[in-house]
Amino acid sequence: MEQTEQEIEQPPQATNKLLALLPNLKREIWILAAGQLLLFIGQGFTLVYASIYFVNQLGFSPTQVGLALSSGGISGTLGRFWAGNAIDSERIGRRGTLLLAAVICALACFCLAFANTFSWLIAGNLLLGLGISLYWPATLAVTTDLTTAENRAEAFAVTRLVDNLGLGLGALLAGQYIAMSGSYSALFISKGVAYLLFSIVIYLAIAETRQQTTESRNLAKDWWQALSDRTFIVYLIGNLFFTTYAAQLSSTLPLYLANFVPGGNTQTGFSEQWISYFFVWHALLKILFQLPITRKLKFLSHVAILLIAVVLWSGGFLFIWLTGITPSNPLLFAVGAFSLIAIAEILYAPATSSLVGEMAPIHLRGIYFALESECWAVGFLIGPALGGWALDHPHTVGTNFWLILILSAGVAGVMLMFLKHRLTATTDTNESFAVGKF
Repeated sequence: MEQTEQEIEQPPQATNKLLALLPNLKREIWILAAGQLLLFIGQGFTLVYASIYFVNQLGFSPTQVGLALSSGGISGTLGRFWAGNAIDSERIGRRGTLLLAAVICALACFCLAFANTFSWLIAGNLLLGLGISLYWPATLAVTTDLTTAENRAEAFAVTRLVDNLGLGLGALLAGQYIAMSGSYSALFISKGVAYLLFSIVIYLAIAETRQQTTESRNLAKDWWQALSDRTFIVYLIGNLFFTTYAAQLSSTLPLYLANFVPGGNTQTGFSEQWISYFFVWHALLKILFQLPITRKLKFLSHVAILLIAVVLWSGGFLFIWLTGITPSNPLLFAVGAFSLIAIAEILYAPATSSLVGEMAPIHLRGIYFALESECWAVGFLIGPALGGWALDHPHTVGTNFWLILILSAGVAGVMLMFLKHRLTATTDTNESFAVGKF
């Protein structure tokens, strides 16, 4: 009888231990995370295969695909300026912006599913860029509203955790589906359905988190205040390097691995199925280590963490370069590249979002996160076009494109050191002012 009672007690104890590993966050954060899981499963369906589908199945050139993907950066750049106003406005707010983003992204996916001309390809990417430009600033603003400085980094780590879990599941399921059916268009339709499901979660379960205020807003003054924050501008310039690197992962790298690695398991490189395994491994590492690494490095400043991420990105690019010039064993270098990049992204995501949350005044969070999100628009405007052009010129650039990115990482490191200097100077000035006032 005693053994039976102990056995009955053990499951709750195990459950409590498991729950203890999770950060203590508000219910809305977990609901938003569940919705994002659905969303990123759909995102994972096309993350690996978009550029391969448009080039190898529809017959577009890498340069055309790079330009089409970059066109999303144009609409995204314009959309993010409007998003900053919408997120902080009383009429639309965080919740309304998220709903609008989900619907626009769903329409974009349905458009891309039937894109058989270059015009449709451009139209779908323009819509997708617009929807994403609304989605990310709103999500970051909601997460910041519902957290404190003590648990904010872990909250952003949780959102990135479910993002990666969804991307990994989506890429794995899509890889197996393509291996059996070869139908790419169905993946874009499934992605559109995932966005619609996400909009339902937002509508039913997420309330508006914007703080009510009686003060009238002066949009020109608000934007000028953000754009006059020199420390924030230095951060934005440095962040452009990270977003350009991220763009290579979803646009240039899959096509490079499929068509430019002589030692892969096909005549030109790796098969779609093998490429999906690389992305699943990449996502798995981020799922397993996102929370533990974020907690372990809480003692470091956000800028110090970003500096470590730059070094890891450089190592990843070096390994990608080696996959193209080492035909005897490219698999090992490919796995190493995805591993280093995964750790770099684990470090980058919570640190950069938390840093912006700390720099932004409460009433300007929408604008600050909109400007931070502009880095992604610019990165995905420059990155795919640059990568596509490089792959279209294999004799002049080609594989050496990854070495150019390593050199750019040195410039990113210098910008981060300058940012650290400015943040330290600002902190010292504030402390001196506080002591004098006291």
